[in-house]
Amino acid sequence: MEESEKLNRIIEARMKLKARFEEKIRLTPSVADDAPRGSGKINRHGMPSVPIGQTITTKWPVLDLGYQPEIPTERWRLTIDGAVENPVRLTWKEFMDLPQTKDTSDFHCVTTWSKLDMPWKGVSLLDLAALVHPKESATHVMCYGYDTYSTNLSLEEALKPDVLLVHTFEGQPLPKEHGGPVRMITPQLYAWKGSKWIKRIEFLTENKLGFWEDRGYSNTAYPWRNDRYSD
Repeated sequence: MEESEKLNRIIEARMKLKARFEEKIRLTPSVADDAPRGSGKINRHGMPSVPIGQTITTKWPVLDLGYQPEIPTERWRLTIDGAVENPVRLTWKEFMDLPQTKDTSDFHCVTTWSKLDMPWKGVSLLDLAALVHPKESATHVMCYGYDTYSTNLSLEEALKPDVLLVHTFEGQPLPKEHGGPVRMITPQLYAWKGSKWIKRIEFLTENKLGFWEDRGYSNTAYPWRNDRYSD
């Protein structure tokens, strides 16, 4: 009964968050851009499957800061805090007990390659947000990795239903070199917006720059606008 009540609370909070950010999400460029730049068939969001400047690859190149932390699941923790009503620190079991989402989405790297139709399983950031109840003043999140990486997203991007914290790829545990045990994916943005080896999500009341954003990368990172670097 307790687990059922917990699930019902998450679902109720999820619906409230969706309603709160629905209009902002609808107006984001990766959904509403009336002149997206790219090629290929149209994806489920109405964008060309291959954004401008991208080349499809069947491989999955490995990119990181030169350090791949070894995080056993029994040691892994996810802290969600900042401008929230109910900050939490989740163990692996608590994370895996949350609603699980399966999805197939595309992955666009700023270094000009795209890998399409990648099958994932994980927890949606929307459900994690529903767990902690962001304050009305919250506008962005900052995500932190065990490798000291950080990256920022607006809430209207972070709360899209295909933004996931994934632990499984192609039915297998996410490999360490790709951010396992858990990384974030952001199919509608360049992939650097999804932190590998994620350990913390901080809700912010104003925008702050993450690791690459502070080094000249775009704050918004829309692939269909070739939005790779700041002006």
